[in-house]
Amino acid sequence: MEYKKIVWTQLTVIILLTCFIEKGTSIKCWVCRSDSDPKCADPFDNSTVPITDCSQEKELEHLPGVRPTMCRKIRQKVRGEWRYFRSCAFMGEPGIEGDERFCLMRTGTYNIFMEYCTCNSKDGCNSSSGLHCNLFLQYGGIVAIIAMTWFIRT
Repeated sequence: MEYKKIVWTQLTVIILLTCFIEKGTSIKCWVCRSDSDPKCADPFDNSTVPITDCSQEKELEHLPGVRPTMCRKIRQKVRGEWRYFRSCAFMGEPGIEGDERFCLMRTGTYNIFMEYCTCNSKDGCNSSSGLHCNLFLQYGGIVAIIAMTWFIRT
């Protein structure tokens, strides 16, 4: 009888531990520059631009340990010419105060205008699907706890 209790306890612990394993999917972003690929401009044509898995991006020398978690599009007007840059984003926050519908705008001297749009709501938007736990394993863990409790009492 004692052997069965130990087996059930170990099984329950294993099931509960697997419930806390999270699946992380990295964000995938479009990476291009309109000065080298005109299809990178707006309207964006991704037919020649492969989507990039940002987890594969090299670590930046000036940001050790920081990984890209978002995507960014920069629209820049310099001396009357529009340029577009799409990339993985290492820092910042999505949109303005977390609202991705809004972009951060800056103007400067010499007729320079910049618009930074950062997002993480979906791949190619660019964003990740986030972290989630396997619900089947969670429910299995609950069932195992109930079964173990019932088994130990009998």
